[in-house]
Amino acid sequence: MAAKETDKYRAARSFHDHAEEYDSWFEDSLVYEIEVTALKSLHAQMDDPKMEIGVGPGHFARNLGVGFGIDPAWAPLTLASERGIKCCQAFGEQLPLKDRRIGAIYVLFTLCFVADPQKILRECSRVLKEDGHLVIGMIPSGSAWGRSLTVKKKAGHSFYKYARFYTIATVKKLLAKANMRVIEYNSTLYQAPGCVEQNEAPRDVLDEQAGFVVIVAAKNQT
Repeated sequence: MAAKETDKYRAARSFHDHAEEYDSWFEDSLVYEIEVTALKSLHAQMDDPKMEIGVGPGHFARNLGVGFGIDPAWAPLTLASERGIKCCQAFGEQLPLKDRRIGAIYVLFTLCFVADPQKILRECSRVLKEDGHLVIGMIPSGSAWGRSLTVKKKAGHSFYKYARFYTIATVKKLLAKANMRVIEYNSTLYQAPGCVEQNEAPRDVLDEQAGFVVIVAAKNQT
C-alpha cells in the first residue's frame, strides 16, 4: 500500500481515537468563531442540499446549515449525528452519491488530511449541480499558522503528523484540473498562533499569510 494511502487510514484512526479531544477544541474557541465568521460572510448562494466532506463532530455543519456529512472516522460521526447531521462513513475520494445531486459542498480543513486531494475535487465536481458551489477552508502552508502546524507535524502531533499543507496557488491549480474556477474568496486569522485575543472580520483577498483562507469554486460550464 502506498505511503499516502496508508496515512489516509491512519489519519482517520487518529480522529476516531481522539474524537472527544477534537470535539472539545471547538468549545469557547475564538479561532473557531473567526473561521465561522469568514464562512458566513460569503456572498455566493449556497443552495440545498448541502454536504460537508470531513464533517468530524459536526460543529461547522450545524453552524452553516449543512444537513449531511461524510467522514472516514466513526467516533466523530456519532457526535455529528447527535447534533442533527445526517452522516455516512466514507472517504471523499469515493463519494457515495450520484452525479449532479448536491447544491453546495464544504471541504474545511480536510484537503490537508486526504491521500489524493485532486481526486476529491474531481468527485466534488462530479456530484455538484451545474450551478453548485464548492467551499474550501484551508490553512496556507506559507502562513504563520501553516508553519506552526508543520512544526507540530514533525513533532508527531496526534492529528497533524498526517497532514500535508498546501499553498493557495497549489489549490487553485488542483481546482483548475478538476474543471472548476474560483469565484469568491476571503482571508482572516492574522493574529499569531497562541495570541488570538479578538474577533476578526475577513478581508476580500487571497492571502498566503492569513491563517485561514476561504475559496469558493464553481464548475466550468461545458
